[in-house]
Amino acid sequence: MGVLCEAMVLISQAQKKGDPTVITVNCPDKTGVGCDLSRIILLFGLSISRGDASTDGKWCYIVFWVVGKPTTRWNLLKNRLLEVCPSYLSTSGLQYYQPEDQHLKPPDLFLLKFWCSYHRKGLLHDVTEVLCELELTIERVKVSLAPDGRVMDLFFVTDSRELLHTKKRQEETTSYLKAAIGETFISCEIELAGPEVMACSQGSPYLPFGITEEMFNLELPNSLQTGVLASNSISIAVDNNLSHSHTLVQILCLDHKGLIYDIMRTLKDYNIQISYWRFFANPKGNCEVDLFIMQTDGKKIIDPNKQNAMCSRLRMELLRPLRVAVASKGPDTELW
Repeated sequence: MGVLCEAMVLISQAQKKGDPTVITVNCPDKTGVGCDLSRIILLFGLSISRGDASTDGKWCYIVFWVVGKPTTRWNLLKNRLLEVCPSYLSTSGLQYYQPEDQHLKPPDLFLLKFWCSYHRKGLLHDVTEVLCELELTIERVKVSLAPDGRVMDLFFVTDSRELLHTKKRQEETTSYLKAAIGETFISCEIELAGPEVMACSQGSPYLPFGITEEMFNLELPNSLQTGVLASNSISIAVDNNLSHSHTLVQILCLDHKGLIYDIMRTLKDYNIQISYWRFFANPKGNCEVDLFIMQTDGKKIIDPNKQNAMCSRLRMELLRPLRVAVASKGPDTELW
């Protein structure tokens, strides 16, 4: 009997300046795996200059050509990519014995609370960079600025190493934060976040209706409906004649950071499976994307209403990849 294989991630770093780093992923397939992988790459500050992927419905083979910064922690990136790859056993339908005490449980959530003597530009950036380096995942953040200028930040985090409950790991985290913040650092406390702590810190998980209506309306603003950007920079074509089993979506657009993630996330939201995709961006910033897709029932997307809804959402994501709204909440101003 053969051994069941799990996901594999290979990273071939660029040999000379200007060349891309090649990331190869071979893992079990599932709807949205391309979205999950491209999100991790985006979070590491990398830009995807080219991509290619194919699947037989069970296993997928994906290659990303990425451009980043010399400080990228490639080993950490590899671990993060492996974390989001589906396991063979989770996608094969096989059942196997697993003792009750070995079932996977969600990681423990910790409250990291620290004080600074005064606020400075780039403080939040420096802290989040340190937490990422320590392999701590930020789930929620609350930043408070006292009238006297002192800062108290609350970070709700999980630990990829599952060691944050130990004194050594907490001292390591505190030491890194102190070095990053500098002389303004006052103190740091780390504790397991119990239900009562979460209840006190939780705000509403939903955006106000007016903001969601403005930010996620699929109707293009007048300035984009008639402008050069809308008419000349984006083309989305749907073809059901080229393939007997798949719908082909061809996109021509201008490149922006996170483009592949925006496209993959949209298709994942519509529960669309991608059997093959290819992405290429030329030096001038023009992009070509080909996607062979189908519904979860294995059929093409024939319904014109479904096609129009998908294309409208894709067009909005490509035209407005970043949407920002400002709302007043009591004495505070919130940026969404």
